[in-house]
Amino acid sequence: MNVTPRLRSAFPTTPGTGQKSREQNASTTGSWSPRTPLPNVVSSRSDTIESAIPLSVIDAPSQRLYVFFFYLGLTVWRLADYLSLVSDETDSLWLFMKWVAIDSVFLYGLPGLKVPWLQWSSSTITLLFIGHAMLNAALMFRISIPLESWLLAVTKLFYDRELAIAEKHVKPASILQNSSLILGKQIIHILPEGSAMLNPHQVPLCIGGPGNTVNLPIRVNQTSPILIELLRIDLATNLNETISMTGKALKRLKKQAEKSLAKNDHSSPRFLEFPVKESGLYRLQKVVDESKLEVQRRLSDTLVVQCPSASVKSVPQHKCKGDLSDFYFEVLATPPFKIKYSKTVNKEDNGHVLLSIHPDNLFSPLARQNTSGVLVSSDPASVDVSWARAQSVKVPVNESLGTSGNWQYLIDEVQDACGNVVNYSNAHSQDLASQKPKRGNQLEKVFIVHERPNVAIDGYSSQHSLKVQKGKSRRLPIRISSIGADQPETTSHTISYLFTPQNDLLPDQEHSKDAIVKKIDIHGNHHGFEVSEPGLYTLNSISNEYCAGEILEPSACLLQNPPQPDLQLTTESIPDRCAGNSIGLFVDLDLIGTPPIRISYNVHREGQIITPQVVTCDRLQKQLELRPAHAGHYLYEFSEISDAIYKDPRSLASKKLLLEQDVKPSASARFLQARPLKMACIDQPVFFDIEISGDGPWTLEYELVHNGQRRKAEAKDIQEDLYVLRTEKLTSGGEYSLMLKSVTDKSGCKVLLDQMAKIEVGLQKPKVSFGQLEGKRSISALEGKTVNLPLRLQGEPPWIVTYVNLDEREKKSPIKLTRSFTHDNDQLEIQNAGTYEIVNVQDSSCPGSVDLLANQFVVRWIARPTISIIENSLVQKVDGRYFKQGICEGDEDATQIAFGGTAPYTVEYNQKLKPDQGSISKRAQKITAGNSVASFKMASAEPGLYEYEFFKLGDSSYSQDSSAHTLLTVQQRVHSRPSARFLHVGKTYKYCKEEETGDEVIPITFTGVPPFYLEIDIRHHATSKPEVVNIPHIDQKNYDFHLPHRVLGFGTHAVTIRKVRDSRGCQKKMDVDAPQIQVSVADIPSISPLEAQTDFCVGDRISYTLSGSPPFKVFYTFQGLERKASIPTTTFRRIAEKPGEFKITGISDQRSTDDCRARVEIIKTVHEMPSVRISKGRIVTVDIHEGGEAEILFEFGGTPPFEFTYTRSTNPPKGKKSEILETKNEVSYEYVKTIRTSDEGIYEVVSIKDMFCAFSTQKAQGKGGQKLLTYL
Repeated sequence: MNVTPRLRSAFPTTPGTGQKSREQNASTTGSWSPRTPLPNVVSSRSDTIESAIPLSVIDAPSQRLYVFFFYLGLTVWRLADYLSLVSDETDSLWLFMKWVAIDSVFLYGLPGLKVPWLQWSSSTITLLFIGHAMLNAALMFRISIPLESWLLAVTKLFYDRELAIAEKHVKPASILQNSSLILGKQIIHILPEGSAMLNPHQVPLCIGGPGNTVNLPIRVNQTSPILIELLRIDLATNLNETISMTGKALKRLKKQAEKSLAKNDHSSPRFLEFPVKESGLYRLQKVVDESKLEVQRRLSDTLVVQCPSASVKSVPQHKCKGDLSDFYFEVLATPPFKIKYSKTVNKEDNGHVLLSIHPDNLFSPLARQNTSGVLVSSDPASVDVSWARAQSVKVPVNESLGTSGNWQYLIDEVQDACGNVVNYSNAHSQDLASQKPKRGNQLEKVFIVHERPNVAIDGYSSQHSLKVQKGKSRRLPIRISSIGADQPETTSHTISYLFTPQNDLLPDQEHSKDAIVKKIDIHGNHHGFEVSEPGLYTLNSISNEYCAGEILEPSACLLQNPPQPDLQLTTESIPDRCAGNSIGLFVDLDLIGTPPIRISYNVHREGQIITPQVVTCDRLQKQLELRPAHAGHYLYEFSEISDAIYKDPRSLASKKLLLEQDVKPSASARFLQARPLKMACIDQPVFFDIEISGDGPWTLEYELVHNGQRRKAEAKDIQEDLYVLRTEKLTSGGEYSLMLKSVTDKSGCKVLLDQMAKIEVGLQKPKVSFGQLEGKRSISALEGKTVNLPLRLQGEPPWIVTYVNLDEREKKSPIKLTRSFTHDNDQLEIQNAGTYEIVNVQDSSCPGSVDLLANQFVVRWIARPTISIIENSLVQKVDGRYFKQGICEGDEDATQIAFGGTAPYTVEYNQKLKPDQGSISKRAQKITAGNSVASFKMASAEPGLYEYEFFKLGDSSYSQDSSAHTLLTVQQRVHSRPSARFLHVGKTYKYCKEEETGDEVIPITFTGVPPFYLEIDIRHHATSKPEVVNIPHIDQKNYDFHLPHRVLGFGTHAVTIRKVRDSRGCQKKMDVDAPQIQVSVADIPSISPLEAQTDFCVGDRISYTLSGSPPFKVFYTFQGLERKASIPTTTFRRIAEKPGEFKITGISDQRSTDDCRARVEIIKTVHEMPSVRISKGRIVTVDIHEGGEAEILFEFGGTPPFEFTYTRSTNPPKGKKSEILETKNEVSYEYVKTIRTSDEGIYEVVSIKDMFCAFSTQKAQGKGGQKLLTYL
């Protein structure tokens, strides 16, 4: 046959043997028909890669066998090292590293041999290496692996059995979870009872008109009626009638009611909607079901009334401000009712108003109670329901309209006494949408409230008359005003006024009795009316289309016709005081007219007009001085005149007002500037341009006035008409006056002058000084930060300040720096520390001075933080390093650090550890300190040399900067703690008490520096307090401990090393689970119960402790049978699977051939578990009627008294979980108990207990959900 085909995942064919098989198959299949040749397939990796050792020399299976033998040899060697391993930790580490190296060479070198089937992937080899490393660590460091515990835990998952008292294996779960202890269940159903009720939710009902209907709801529950009778009492006539529903009509109503319910829902109540078209009081009178029995009904009345409605009665639309609204709502509804309306003024909502209306002499039950229940007596013949009739009531609304604009009153809703609501504000009323009237004039009332007009004369009054040219008219301006929406510009007004001619006015300028009343209409923006006749005009009244207005002051005006303007001239010559020649004219103007009066005249020189002139007179008399500046013949012609009333100029040509004169002017001088004013600096002269006229040369006299002092000066021999006057240096600040006093011409004629110029000199020179920061001219700042120094500048901006840093003198001459400033309290930015001094200052125009008392400002840098170690007897500094006294491994220690700078401080350091064995480690740490002294915790988790290198420091001013301080180093040695252990850990030293001839010797080995101090705990298994043995001085590392007689007693003792301390003061406390040895002291084997109780329940575990030399044999009787149990350990434990008496009769151990034997009598009683059955242990369903009772029978097993807990829960539909309604506890002193109940539900017991034991079906707590009970 051919070679068996292999899957792609199978091992590859062994090289060499596969070829041989193919040759053999080829020789035996020559008679077979040839097959179609297979396509060429790439061979597997093992077939293509050649082995390091040719297969022709050693075939593949032999190579794999040799590798296996080599690995087996390594394993034997590894186990030999483990068995010969001593307790020295150095040897353990060396052996571990040795085998890790051997395994790595073997595993990673194996693929290099290219042995078939042993060419694993790198990931597989890595996993194998990790597994071998873990095995090496467990062996070489003697790490205990709890294989037995793991095996037992895994075994319990598949085979959970325990030995019972009958010496057979039982399953504890079958005993602890015995469901047959609580059996039975009783289900109680309460049969439904039918009922009927009219309008159960008391929904208000109303009818809006003859064609409208409303559905009257009738609720029927757990019944199917065949007859329903309704009693109706008419509201208008008080007559009653009976309405019956039977047959098809009733079936139709039931069919419609079932449409809103689920198909299989037969328990929910049905609501029959019976349509009614007439109003009245309805009462459910009779309901008969299919069994022809009358159904229980609840007596209640339902009112069907006319739907409420409301409207607004029409009133005038336009109102005036201050009028009353004066309208009313007409409401038709069943009283007492409520109406709600809203008010809007100028599109602003003013809220809602709710009015409750109760007509007089109305006595209605609806006003005293709700509509639920009985409203009338049970005798329909004597019923009066007139109080339920709809009544029409007018509701007046009368309030003051205090704001002009649009007022809107809108009915929002109306509600009658039954609760029927018609909502007019909601387009989709939830109550009566189909019956809701639409908004319109019936539901709303809109007022346009107009502002009352006010009128007054604008700009004139009886005290300020209106003057008009004679024969012409003028508009008397009036001011019409109002507040609100009305626009006076577009509103027509009717105004009436009184007029009395000027000649008919009374002496007190009041109207005469013959005063004329006139009316005018003013439209649009023409605020005024034309008047022409002189007299007194007084406004009488004003009104517009809607409202009468009010006359405000001023309301009267006097119209006058003043005379036309006129002029008369009177002249006087102006002589020269020196030569007596005329130099001009004084012209007196006598005027008639209304000022201001304008007079035009022309000036002619040598027959030519020089320029037209106009003079304005505010009074009726004025003197005009005509004094030409140049010599010649002058002619003055007055041509026109006009005043405030006659504004058109009137010609004076007919009066021929002409003046002539020959003028030879005297010397004069004046400033060229129209308003001469100069700004100057202190100690600087001022220059003025002076124009001089007359015959030169001239001599000019002037005065300089300042602070009441006058200094006279003169300028002689002035040849030019334009002269530049230079004053002396002005040494004081303030205002100067330069006055030209006189000028003298060539002829010696001196003319006094009236020319003055102002000079404003700064009150003081520009000044500069340094301001203060926090009351001083010095500051401490962070090094390298920009500092702003305050300046105080006086003068006109901008200022140019020159300053120097005086501290630069130590290096070289200080450099003067210049800065420009624009504010009085500007700041100077500097970047370097030092003493800064201001040298010079100049403002926009003048040089200034420096305040020598405040010309310097000192800038210092805040010192950077520093760090140091506080030295004491434990800390010494040697060669720049700090050395701290050594401590023990795990001890707490700290070193105090002193800081310099500004708190808080932040320091970073590296913690380096050079352990006694292993590589150096390094960790970065950080400390934050709030004071100048802090402490940092020294590490001591591992023994070795610790070095703390501080490399970064910062405080509240400076952030951490590694280059800003000197490095600081602290070193400390942490000593390893000593150890002590038993040489034979886990060994049990056993002997009988009678055979003691000397002390037991236990070898102990130490690590550390002798001498050692040792504490040993000796704990007996039956006691909780150990005996402590102290050994104060041990000079060697190997010590034989002699166990004292006084601490030994009968039984097993656990000997544990508690504490060890060496000569360096380092001590080590052993863990609670530290390795220990056992010392068994027995005179004869003994057995002691672990529990003091004598009564147990089925399922409890009964345990004993055995003393002696295992294995033991325990003899006992149970249920009358003698039994024997072999116990390999010191604990005898059995589970009680049945009730009975369990008595221990004897015990022996492996020394039974000697005198170590015991005969005992220990009796324990196992009680059966209590049980309970409901309804003989069956599930029973009991149906009762409402108010009936059912009996529940409980039967018990066990030892009375019995205390049990049962629950009542819901009977859920299929697929849903039941819910517990109540839980009750009961006690029975008999074996049978009966309980009567009338509540529906499922009754079942959840827990039961008797005198000794308890059982619960709920979640177990404690031991298997049951426990032993004791009744006191």
